[in-house]
Amino acid sequence: MEVVIVPDSAAGGELIAEAMADLLRRKPDALLGVATGSTPLPIYQALAAKVANKAVDASRARVCQLDEYVGLPAGHPESYRSVVLREVVEPLGLDQESFMGPDGSAEDVAAACVAYDRALAEAGGVDLQLLGIGTDGHIGFNEPCSSLASRTRIKTLTQQTRVDNARFFDGDIEQVPHHVITQGIGTILEARHLVLLATGEAKADAVALAVEGPLSALVPASALQLHPHATVVVDEAAAAGLKLADYFRATYAAKPDWQGI
Repeated sequence: MEVVIVPDSAAGGELIAEAMADLLRRKPDALLGVATGSTPLPIYQALAAKVANKAVDASRARVCQLDEYVGLPAGHPESYRSVVLREVVEPLGLDQESFMGPDGSAEDVAAACVAYDRALAEAGGVDLQLLGIGTDGHIGFNEPCSSLASRTRIKTLTQQTRVDNARFFDGDIEQVPHHVITQGIGTILEARHLVLLATGEAKADAVALAVEGPLSALVPASALQLHPHATVVVDEAAAAGLKLADYFRATYAAKPDWQGI
């Protein structure tokens, strides 16, 4: 696992966007796994700027969702499909045929989960999966004590996650669904490159446990320790709990340019 400490969220967004651009230069039809929420917005903004400036051609890129709410009506502005279309697909100039995600309004949700896992495999697998981390250490919507071998499935959100997400529903927790479809930890670990971005002091404890703590289902993000190519990008505030912060800084400063992230 590589840990990169950056000054702020804008620097983290630029670093990760450039890594995504490098991937698209090597593999124009790469499948990019995207996350939602406020944390990854600087990534999408920086990547869209590169596309607009013709620093990278994203026209053949493909995009897939990490998770989706269950039960929101089609076209709801806070369904993750709507969010990804609005924040990623449209700014990059992609068409909807390049986008894939689980069906949170399916009549048979369990079957939709299996179908999504199959679709990811048939698409050749995810080349780079973006991740955030919850204050309780969750990735995707794999809440604490999720199986480290789990596949895409329906999950019940914890009260804390619903409280955290209420800001997207006018602060009304009653509007936040209780259930979601999420890629499982086992599914996530199949991506070729995992990139987690965390910003702000509220994430410091979770980051420290995920990076330096024991591998544990209690901290689902600690599963990144198992991956051969996982990159954790954190700002100074989110890095506050890392005992090895100075080592991580020194390692990154001495890293050969050709390695990338």
